[in-house]
Amino acid sequence: MGREIFDEIKDLITEKRNPATMGIDSKSTEEILTLINSEDQRIPEIVRSEIPYIASAVELVVATFKRGGRLFYVGAGTSGRLGVLDASECPPTFGTDPEMVQGMIAGGYGALVRAVEGAEDKREDGGKDLTEQGFTKDDILVGIAASRRTPYVIGAVEKARELGAMTIYLTTTPREEMNIPVDVAICPVVGPEVVMGSTRMKSGTAQKLILNMITTTAMIRLGKVYENMMVDLKMTSQKLKERSKRTVMIVTGADYDEAERVLKLAHGHVKTALVMILAGVDREEALRRLVKSGGFVRKAIEGG
Repeated sequence: MGREIFDEIKDLITEKRNPATMGIDSKSTEEILTLINSEDQRIPEIVRSEIPYIASAVELVVATFKRGGRLFYVGAGTSGRLGVLDASECPPTFGTDPEMVQGMIAGGYGALVRAVEGAEDKREDGGKDLTEQGFTKDDILVGIAASRRTPYVIGAVEKARELGAMTIYLTTTPREEMNIPVDVAICPVVGPEVVMGSTRMKSGTAQKLILNMITTTAMIRLGKVYENMMVDLKMTSQKLKERSKRTVMIVTGADYDEAERVLKLAHGHVKTALVMILAGVDREEALRRLVKSGGFVRKAIEGG
Protein backbone atom coordinates (compact mmCIF):
# COMPACT_ATOMS: atom_id res chain seq x y z
CA MET A 1 0.00 0.00 0.00
CA GLY A 2 2.82 2.41 0.88
CA ARG A 3 4.59 1.89 -2.45
CA GLU A 4 1.31 2.33 -4.31
CA ILE A 5 0.72 5.71 -2.65
CA PHE A 6 4.36 6.67 -3.25
CA ASP A 7 4.01 5.96 -6.97
CA GLU A 8 0.77 7.96 -7.10
CA ILE A 9 2.17 10.98 -5.28
CA LYS A 10 5.51 11.21 -7.07
CA ASP A 11 3.84 12.07 -10.38
CA LEU A 12 1.59 14.81 -9.02
CA ILE A 13 2.42 18.35 -10.15
CA THR A 14 1.86 19.51 -6.57
CA GLU A 15 4.77 17.28 -5.54
CA LYS A 16 7.25 18.46 -8.19
CA ARG A 17 10.28 20.62 -7.44
CA ASN A 18 10.15 24.23 -8.62
CA PRO A 19 13.21 25.07 -10.78
CA ALA A 20 12.88 28.77 -9.91
CA THR A 21 13.42 28.16 -6.19
CA MET A 22 16.06 25.41 -6.11
CA GLY A 23 18.53 27.65 -4.30
CA ILE A 24 16.07 29.33 -1.97
CA ASP A 25 17.82 28.00 1.14
CA SER A 26 20.91 30.05 0.29
CA LYS A 27 19.07 33.35 -0.26
CA SER A 28 18.72 36.38 1.96
CA THR A 29 15.40 37.19 3.63
CA GLU A 30 14.51 39.75 0.96
CA GLU A 31 15.48 37.40 -1.87
CA ILE A 32 13.31 34.62 -0.40
CA LEU A 33 10.36 36.99 -0.12
CA THR A 34 10.89 38.14 -3.71
CA LEU A 35 10.86 34.55 -4.97
CA ILE A 36 7.65 33.79 -3.09
CA ASN A 37 6.03 36.96 -4.37
CA SER A 38 7.10 36.26 -7.95
CA GLU A 39 5.42 32.87 -7.83
CA ASP A 40 2.29 34.31 -6.21
CA GLN A 41 1.90 36.90 -8.96
CA ARG A 42 1.09 34.15 -11.46
CA ILE A 43 -1.94 32.89 -9.58
CA PRO A 44 -4.68 35.42 -10.54
CA GLU A 45 -4.21 34.84 -14.27
CA ILE A 46 -4.27 31.08 -13.75
CA VAL A 47 -7.53 31.46 -11.82
CA ARG A 48 -8.90 33.72 -14.58
CA SER A 49 -8.44 30.90 -17.11
CA GLU A 50 -10.81 28.77 -15.02
CA ILE A 51 -13.66 31.30 -14.97
CA PRO A 52 -15.88 29.31 -17.39
CA TYR A 53 -15.74 26.35 -15.02
CA ILE A 54 -16.16 28.53 -11.93
CA ALA A 55 -19.22 30.09 -13.60
CA SER A 56 -20.73 26.64 -14.19
CA ALA A 57 -20.14 25.83 -10.53
CA VAL A 58 -21.80 29.06 -9.41
CA GLU A 59 -24.88 28.34 -11.51
CA LEU A 60 -25.24 24.97 -9.78
CA VAL A 61 -24.79 26.57 -6.36
CA VAL A 62 -27.38 29.29 -7.08
CA ALA A 63 -29.88 26.70 -8.32
CA THR A 64 -29.27 24.70 -5.14
CA PHE A 65 -29.86 27.72 -2.90
CA LYS A 66 -33.03 28.67 -4.77
CA ARG A 67 -34.57 25.27 -4.07
CA GLY A 68 -33.62 25.50 -0.41
CA GLY A 69 -30.53 23.32 -0.59
CA ARG A 70 -27.20 23.88 1.11
CA LEU A 71 -23.58 24.14 0.01
CA PHE A 72 -21.05 21.83 1.67
CA TYR A 73 -17.28 22.26 1.37
CA VAL A 74 -15.23 19.15 2.13
CA GLY A 75 -11.44 19.07 2.43
CA ALA A 76 -8.45 18.04 4.52
CA GLY A 77 -5.62 20.13 5.94
CA THR A 78 -5.28 23.54 4.28
CA SER A 79 -8.07 22.77 1.81
CA GLY A 80 -10.45 21.84 4.61
CA ARG A 81 -9.55 24.93 6.64
CA LEU A 82 -10.19 27.18 3.65
CA GLY A 83 -13.62 25.62 3.12
CA VAL A 84 -14.56 26.07 6.76
CA LEU A 85 -13.26 29.65 6.65
CA ASP A 86 -15.33 30.58 3.60
CA ALA A 87 -18.43 28.97 5.09
CA SER A 88 -17.99 30.75 8.43
CA GLU A 89 -17.70 34.14 6.74
CA CYS A 90 -21.00 33.93 4.86
CA PRO A 91 -23.38 34.69 7.79
CA PRO A 92 -21.71 37.96 8.90
CA THR A 93 -21.11 39.06 5.30
CA PHE A 94 -24.41 38.14 3.68
CA GLY A 95 -26.80 37.52 6.57
CA THR A 96 -27.17 33.84 5.69
CA ASP A 97 -28.30 31.08 8.00
CA PRO A 98 -25.19 29.24 9.28
CA GLU A 99 -26.65 26.02 7.83
CA MET A 100 -26.71 27.41 4.29
CA VAL A 101 -22.95 27.09 3.67
CA GLN A 102 -21.06 24.50 5.72
CA GLY A 103 -17.46 23.38 5.87
CA MET A 104 -16.24 19.90 6.73
CA ILE A 105 -12.62 19.03 7.47
CA ALA A 106 -11.04 15.60 7.85
CA GLY A 107 -10.44 14.99 11.55
CA GLY A 108 -13.25 17.27 12.67
CA TYR A 109 -13.11 20.83 13.95
CA GLY A 110 -10.09 20.09 16.13
CA ALA A 111 -8.14 19.77 12.87
CA LEU A 112 -8.70 23.46 12.22
CA VAL A 113 -6.05 24.41 14.76
CA ARG A 114 -3.97 21.26 15.07
CA ALA A 115 -3.18 18.78 12.32
CA VAL A 116 -4.86 15.39 12.75
CA GLU A 117 -2.39 13.10 11.03
CA GLY A 118 -3.91 10.33 8.93
CA ALA A 119 -7.47 11.72 9.00
CA GLU A 120 -7.36 12.51 5.28
CA ASP A 121 -6.53 8.87 4.46
CA LYS A 122 -9.84 7.53 5.76
CA ARG A 123 -12.00 7.41 2.65
CA GLU A 124 -14.97 5.94 4.48
CA ASP A 125 -15.03 8.85 6.94
CA GLY A 126 -15.82 11.34 4.16
CA GLY A 127 -19.12 9.67 3.37
CA LYS A 128 -19.87 8.97 7.03
CA ASP A 129 -19.30 12.57 8.11
CA LEU A 130 -21.42 13.84 5.23
CA THR A 131 -24.27 11.55 6.24
CA GLU A 132 -24.01 12.69 9.86
CA GLN A 133 -24.40 16.29 8.69
CA GLY A 134 -27.74 15.38 7.12
CA PHE A 135 -26.56 15.90 3.53
CA THR A 136 -29.29 15.12 0.95
CA LYS A 137 -29.75 15.05 -2.80
CA ASP A 138 -31.03 18.63 -2.64
CA ASP A 139 -27.67 19.90 -1.38
CA ILE A 140 -24.44 20.44 -3.34
CA LEU A 141 -20.91 19.42 -2.45
CA VAL A 142 -17.60 21.08 -3.33
CA GLY A 143 -14.64 18.79 -2.76
CA ILE A 144 -11.35 20.66 -2.25
CA ALA A 145 -8.02 18.87 -2.64
CA ALA A 146 -4.88 20.33 -4.16
CA SER A 147 -3.64 16.89 -5.19
CA ARG A 148 -7.15 15.69 -6.18
CA ARG A 149 -6.38 12.27 -4.59
CA THR A 150 -7.32 12.94 -0.93
CA PRO A 151 -9.27 9.80 0.13
CA TYR A 152 -11.48 11.62 2.66
CA VAL A 153 -12.65 14.07 0.00
CA ILE A 154 -13.18 11.37 -2.61
CA GLY A 155 -15.28 9.41 -0.12
CA ALA A 156 -17.51 12.43 0.47
CA VAL A 157 -17.89 13.05 -3.28
CA GLU A 158 -18.83 9.42 -3.84
CA LYS A 159 -21.47 9.57 -1.10
CA ALA A 160 -22.93 12.79 -2.51
CA ARG A 161 -23.19 11.27 -5.98
CA GLU A 162 -24.71 8.11 -4.53
CA LEU A 163 -27.42 10.29 -2.97
CA GLY A 164 -28.05 12.00 -6.32
CA ALA A 165 -26.60 15.41 -5.40
CA MET A 166 -24.56 17.69 -7.64
CA THR A 167 -20.80 17.69 -7.07
CA ILE A 168 -17.94 20.10 -7.82
CA TYR A 169 -14.22 19.45 -7.40
CA LEU A 170 -11.56 22.12 -6.85
CA THR A 171 -8.02 20.89 -7.42
CA THR A 172 -4.72 22.41 -8.56
CA THR A 173 -3.83 19.45 -10.74
CA PRO A 174 -4.40 19.39 -14.53
CA ARG A 175 -7.90 18.71 -15.84
CA GLU A 176 -6.64 15.84 -17.99
CA GLU A 177 -5.57 14.07 -14.79
CA MET A 178 -8.96 14.60 -13.15
CA ASN A 179 -10.32 11.04 -12.90
CA ILE A 180 -13.01 11.60 -10.27
CA PRO A 181 -16.56 11.82 -11.71
CA VAL A 182 -18.13 15.16 -10.81
CA ASP A 183 -20.48 17.66 -12.46
CA VAL A 184 -17.87 20.45 -12.61
CA ALA A 185 -14.10 20.30 -12.14
CA ILE A 186 -12.20 23.54 -11.42
CA CYS A 187 -8.49 23.02 -12.07
CA PRO A 188 -6.21 26.06 -11.63
CA VAL A 189 -2.77 24.56 -12.30
CA VAL A 190 -0.43 26.75 -10.26
CA GLY A 191 2.61 24.55 -10.81
CA PRO A 192 5.19 23.33 -8.29
CA GLU A 193 5.21 25.11 -4.96
CA VAL A 194 8.00 27.38 -3.75
CA VAL A 195 8.75 24.67 -1.18
CA MET A 196 8.06 21.26 -2.69
CA GLY A 197 4.68 19.87 -1.64
CA SER A 198 3.70 22.85 0.53
CA THR A 199 0.25 23.28 -0.97
CA ARG A 200 -0.72 25.80 1.70
CA MET A 201 1.14 28.29 -0.52
CA LYS A 202 0.19 28.77 -4.20
CA SER A 203 -2.45 26.04 -4.22
CA GLY A 204 -4.04 27.42 -1.07
CA THR A 205 -4.02 30.94 -2.49
CA ALA A 206 -5.74 29.81 -5.68
CA GLN A 207 -8.32 27.84 -3.69
CA LYS A 208 -9.05 30.82 -1.44
CA LEU A 209 -9.56 33.10 -4.44
CA ILE A 210 -11.96 30.64 -6.08
CA LEU A 211 -13.99 29.96 -2.93
CA ASN A 212 -14.38 33.72 -2.52
CA MET A 213 -15.59 33.92 -6.12
CA ILE A 214 -18.10 31.09 -5.76
CA THR A 215 -19.91 32.31 -2.66
CA THR A 216 -19.68 36.03 -3.42
CA THR A 217 -21.04 35.60 -6.94
CA ALA A 218 -23.77 33.26 -5.74
CA MET A 219 -24.85 35.72 -3.06
CA ILE A 220 -24.93 38.60 -5.57
CA ARG A 221 -27.11 36.43 -7.82
CA LEU A 222 -29.44 35.91 -4.85
CA GLY A 223 -29.90 39.66 -4.29
CA LYS A 224 -27.72 40.02 -1.22
CA VAL A 225 -25.76 42.93 -2.76
CA TYR A 226 -27.11 46.28 -3.95
CA GLU A 227 -24.80 48.09 -6.37
CA ASN A 228 -21.54 46.87 -4.80
CA MET A 229 -22.58 46.99 -1.16
CA MET A 230 -23.53 44.27 1.34
CA VAL A 231 -27.19 44.83 2.19
CA ASP A 232 -28.22 41.65 3.99
CA LEU A 233 -26.12 42.49 7.01
CA LYS A 234 -27.27 41.47 10.46
CA MET A 235 -26.41 44.06 13.10
CA THR A 236 -24.74 41.57 15.44
CA SER A 237 -21.74 43.71 16.40
CA GLN A 238 -21.02 47.39 16.83
CA LYS A 239 -18.95 47.38 13.65
CA LEU A 240 -21.82 45.88 11.65
CA LYS A 241 -24.28 48.34 13.19
CA GLU A 242 -22.16 51.27 12.05
CA ARG A 243 -21.50 49.70 8.65
CA SER A 244 -25.25 49.29 8.21
CA LYS A 245 -25.81 52.98 8.93
CA ARG A 246 -23.01 53.96 6.58
CA THR A 247 -24.47 51.80 3.82
CA VAL A 248 -27.87 53.45 4.18
CA MET A 249 -26.26 56.89 4.21
CA ILE A 250 -24.16 56.24 1.09
CA VAL A 251 -27.00 54.74 -0.95
CA THR A 252 -29.78 57.12 0.04
CA GLY A 253 -28.02 60.36 1.01
CA ALA A 254 -29.60 60.25 4.47
CA ASP A 255 -27.65 61.70 7.38
CA TYR A 256 -26.48 59.61 10.35
CA ASP A 257 -29.51 60.25 12.54
CA GLU A 258 -31.98 59.53 9.74
CA ALA A 259 -30.19 56.31 8.82
CA GLU A 260 -30.27 55.22 12.45
CA ARG A 261 -33.98 56.09 12.77
CA VAL A 262 -35.05 54.18 9.65
CA LEU A 263 -32.91 51.18 10.52
CA LYS A 264 -34.71 50.97 13.85
CA LEU A 265 -38.06 51.07 12.04
CA ALA A 266 -36.72 48.38 9.67
CA HIS A 267 -35.75 46.20 12.66
CA GLY A 268 -32.10 46.59 11.72
CA HIS A 269 -32.49 45.18 8.18
CA VAL A 270 -30.52 47.25 5.65
CA LYS A 271 -32.48 46.06 2.61
CA THR A 272 -35.76 47.08 4.16
CA ALA A 273 -34.40 50.47 5.23
CA LEU A 274 -33.13 51.19 1.70
CA VAL A 275 -36.49 50.40 0.11
CA MET A 276 -38.33 52.42 2.74
CA ILE A 277 -36.25 55.52 2.00
CA LEU A 278 -35.76 55.23 -1.77
CA ALA A 279 -39.34 54.13 -2.54
CA GLY A 280 -40.90 56.32 0.16
CA VAL A 281 -42.85 53.47 1.74
CA ASP A 282 -43.36 52.03 5.22
CA ARG A 283 -41.78 48.82 6.52
CA GLU A 284 -44.71 46.58 5.58
CA GLU A 285 -44.74 47.81 1.98
CA ALA A 286 -40.96 47.55 1.75
CA LEU A 287 -41.12 43.94 2.91
CA ARG A 288 -43.90 43.18 0.41
CA ARG A 289 -41.82 44.61 -2.41
CA LEU A 290 -38.75 42.65 -1.35
CA VAL A 291 -40.71 39.43 -1.33
CA LYS A 292 -42.18 40.20 -4.74
CA SER A 293 -38.73 41.01 -6.16
CA GLY A 294 -37.12 37.86 -4.77
CA GLY A 295 -35.02 39.92 -2.38
CA PHE A 296 -33.45 42.24 -4.96
CA VAL A 297 -33.36 45.82 -3.67
CA ARG A 298 -33.11 47.41 -7.12
CA LYS A 299 -36.24 45.59 -8.34
CA ALA A 300 -38.07 46.35 -5.09
CA ILE A 301 -37.42 50.07 -5.48
CA GLU A 302 -38.36 50.15 -9.15
CA GLY A 303 -41.12 47.52 -9.26
CA GLY A 304 -43.67 48.68 -6.72
